[in-house]
Amino acid sequence: MWGRIPIPIPIPLLCTLLLCFLLTQCKALALATKFYSGGLSRKSFPKGFVFGTATSAYQVEGMAHKDGRGPSIWDEFVKKPGIIANNATAEVSVDQYHRYKEDVDIMANLNMDAYRFSISWSRIFPKGAGEVNWKGVAYYNRLIDYLIERGITPYANLYHYDLPLALERKYKGLLSPRVVKDFGDYAEFCFKTYGDRVKNWMTFNEPRVIAALGYNDGFHAPGRCSKEYGNCTEGNSGTEPYIAAHHLILSHAEAVQRYRQKYLAKQKGRIGILLDFVWYEPLTRGKKDNYAAQRARDFHIGWFIHPIVYGEYPKTMQDIVKDRLPKFTTEEVKMVKGSMDFVGINQYTTYYMYNQQINKTKPPGYQQDWHAGFNFSKNGVQIGPRANSYWLYEVPWGLYKAINYIKERYGNPTMILSENGMDDPGNVTLAEGLHDIKRIHYYRSYLVALKKTIDEGANVIGYFAWSLVDNFEWRLGYTSRFGIVYVDYKDLKRYPKMSANWFKYMLRRQ
Repeated sequence: MWGRIPIPIPIPLLCTLLLCFLLTQCKALALATKFYSGGLSRKSFPKGFVFGTATSAYQVEGMAHKDGRGPSIWDEFVKKPGIIANNATAEVSVDQYHRYKEDVDIMANLNMDAYRFSISWSRIFPKGAGEVNWKGVAYYNRLIDYLIERGITPYANLYHYDLPLALERKYKGLLSPRVVKDFGDYAEFCFKTYGDRVKNWMTFNEPRVIAALGYNDGFHAPGRCSKEYGNCTEGNSGTEPYIAAHHLILSHAEAVQRYRQKYLAKQKGRIGILLDFVWYEPLTRGKKDNYAAQRARDFHIGWFIHPIVYGEYPKTMQDIVKDRLPKFTTEEVKMVKGSMDFVGINQYTTYYMYNQQINKTKPPGYQQDWHAGFNFSKNGVQIGPRANSYWLYEVPWGLYKAINYIKERYGNPTMILSENGMDDPGNVTLAEGLHDIKRIHYYRSYLVALKKTIDEGANVIGYFAWSLVDNFEWRLGYTSRFGIVYVDYKDLKRYPKMSANWFKYMLRRQ
């Protein structure tokens, strides 16, 4: 009976008890969030360190065939039946072209400092050169102006896989030296048009991916390769990746030279390049596997950063590729060497590498030139937790080693971790997508590793999470979600995930 007799509690006491309960819960939540942040905050990083998110034009803008934009090689590539998961296209994607204010507002609400976006070359020059599409020019003016209005610093990348189709048809695109001048003209137009507000420029995103996946196995546009290496109708996997890469490096250097000669003094900005870098760890302690891992590093990031820092390709590449590897002239060396104010490192994952004998029955190919094989596990133990993508494992110690490698081998240049992130399956529900605990764990572990490299002297000045929003993920279409903001593809509504709020908490300005 006693338990059923109501005992009156004075209202002031009830309010006090309720307040204590709420304060206890808030404190517990704050402690839990703090624990979840791994002790990270803005104060963990040097003063002025930049945090931002990143996207690319083709993956988020939409309006692929509207407002005067010309087609890119990807617009043509996605037409091949079965090439993209579910035959998806980027004609609408997540429509940032119209929703850019909403996306910028989200960034501002998440306490982000910067936005790394790319400019669609064929939206500015529909034919790659010549006639200007002023509607396209106006779009980027609107985007840049609104970023600045909301306190977000624009980081503009000039090329993210999307060569104008007209240049591919006109002279085979990156396989022709003519692309160097056309890219230089396009870059200069952007410097002249946007450089009064954009102070951070990047020439190319992942030129290694452009050259290797576009010309070695045909996995990316323009889909060229030897028939032994992929489902291609034309190409040469032993020569074309190296030719395309050579012209990418020269195009980069051309743009940097024009910026420094004509715009730097007045605009006072900086210009760099974005390089992807999987860390390659030897599978065993044996000499052969150690050499294999080093070959992989040389053929991967060394292919591009070595000429920019030292004026030549890595000796490993010269010895293996021989006459198939283009050579820089004396004048080109002067232009290429030193042609970056910073380097962006896109770092996601790590693989074990082992020595592999070359298959002499096959014709030469870029990947085969490595003489190395990949492993995702060692002695039956997986290298790290796997994301949705088959190639993506959470290995923060690999980031630590990758940054230190650039620091030690290439003179500790100014670095930005320009892409980092992981994906969930595309078919997750809204509730499942928002509850992205694995992504928070991924970001936290990588930022802890990054902080360690900075504390030990690595000259890293910024970090960009990939990606702001779920979007068109190249060959995977919409079956992969990298965003910290969930996009409902039916109505394109945006919903910040737990990882977005994790960043918001970590980046709060106290």
